[in-house]
Amino acid sequence: MARYRIPIAMDQRVRAVARNRCGYCLSPQHLVMARLEVEHIIPRAKGGSDDESNLWLACPICNGHKADKVSALDPVTSLTVPLFNPRSQIWSEHFQWSSDGLLVIGLTPIGRATVNALQLSDDSDALLVRSYWVEAGWHPPND
Repeated sequence: MARYRIPIAMDQRVRAVARNRCGYCLSPQHLVMARLEVEHIIPRAKGGSDDESNLWLACPICNGHKADKVSALDPVTSLTVPLFNPRSQIWSEHFQWSSDGLLVIGLTPIGRATVNALQLSDDSDALLVRSYWVEAGWHPPND
């Protein structure tokens, strides 16, 4: 299947609305060595559209773990719930940072399922980089 190319103007709008940071781990573009990816919230493989309303930014680590997932198991309730939608949901209602700023903690079934599915607090590369950001005073984000 041919790779979908996001039109430049749409790419720029998505980046602006997303404030140039990953919708899941909040990593900002200026600290991520790779370019943040415009991802399909509902993947095309699962029937998602190429409409701007279905697009957001994700860092390569989060996007790689998300792949074509649209839902995941909440480890507390054992229910399958939709993953967090960074375009329509508020991050702080579903997640918080651990006191040391390293771990993303899920506060709701959606938050917990997303933390597990995207390995937001398990990916050793992400945690190492995040620890350097904390040490430099760049992380966690204030909002």
